[in-house]
Amino acid sequence: MNKFANQYNNDMKILVCITHVPDTTSKIQFTDNNTKFDKTGVQYIIGPYDDYALARAVELRDQTGGKLTVLNVGEAETEPTLRKALAIGADEAVRINAEPTDAFFVATQIANHAKEIGYDMILMGRESIDFNGGMVHGMVAELLGMPSVSPVMKLDLEGDTAKIAREIEGGKEYLEIKLPFVAGCQEPIAEWKIPNMRGIMSARSKPLQVQELSGDVVATKTVAYEMPPAKGAVKLIDSNNVQELVELLKSEAKVL
Repeated sequence: MNKFANQYNNDMKILVCITHVPDTTSKIQFTDNNTKFDKTGVQYIIGPYDDYALARAVELRDQTGGKLTVLNVGEAETEPTLRKALAIGADEAVRINAEPTDAFFVATQIANHAKEIGYDMILMGRESIDFNGGMVHGMVAELLGMPSVSPVMKLDLEGDTAKIAREIEGGKEYLEIKLPFVAGCQEPIAEWKIPNMRGIMSARSKPLQVQELSGDVVATKTVAYEMPPAKGAVKLIDSNNVQELVELLKSEAKVL
């Protein structure tokens, strides 16, 4: 029997991979001649798409009575983010002790961990909101020899079969897929869950395991970062001067 293919029962093992990303309101700056991200004063959160994956995983865990693990590839500073995931409802957390240098490095660390455990379902956000690569779920699936589906908007289980709806250009696609699989998730797969006081207190005693990285497979190197160009000044046109507006849309905005 495939070690990943547990039946729909108390042995169900779900892994949710979460990112530790700057809050969207944070001011972004770079240091060392624009080669390093400046973390000073930056507030970090669970990646919003990962939040959707985690919320649905909590619901599926409650249905199956199985175990829900959250995982992050990151250094010690990411542990508060993992504790928040535990407060939301995960049973245990794993931190791979490494700087997440690129998508392939992160995917390799996730896959190496997953091979040891044998998860029935691996969920994560469709992309992180810092680099917006949207590559990790596909890489993890390839490394594990599993199917990968993204972006998943609906996920239900019937026995060892998942019924999935995902967004495609111009519509939706409905799929059925056997466990195990990897999915990149987005809204409206579930509603975000906010930790309550009981969850926050219980998270303190839930296990958070730290594992060292398995193999150094960094394939890329950051040469430099660059901020987007500053926005130009706004031109206000009198509401009665339609002709001037049309001319500016043609000559400057070049949208006509």
